[in-house]
Amino acid sequence: MTAIKTTHVRWDEMPRERLNDKLERRYVTGKHMTLAQMYLAKGCLVPKHDHESEQFSLVLQGCLRFRLGADGTEVVDVRGGEVLMIPSWLPHAAEALEDSVVSDSFSPIRADWLAKDDAYLRR
Repeated sequence: MTAIKTTHVRWDEMPRERLNDKLERRYVTGKHMTLAQMYLAKGCLVPKHDHESEQFSLVLQGCLRFRLGADGTEVVDVRGGEVLMIPSWLPHAAEALEDSVVSDSFSPIRADWLAKDDAYLRR
């Protein structure tokens, strides 16, 4: 019988990665999924981007305004306790209308984050 390995993580013991003056994150990656906790200060802008990963954004507190599609004309405000499901390759941007904490799930994993190929977040 093959042993199955589990991983136990305590978010509060993980350091936050500071990406810019208004954005920090913590994340863990498994074989098929990346789970992140994002901390966005009011006014934080995440520029328009897309990725292979399907994304579920659960706003834990605060409010994010998402702009969806190539032209960004579809606007959705997501508040604490709400989830936005973003399909693969859909261009999207976000703005923190309030100080916000968001739990983001991605599948497949965010290989660009692992490779530190996420300059759009570091501006």
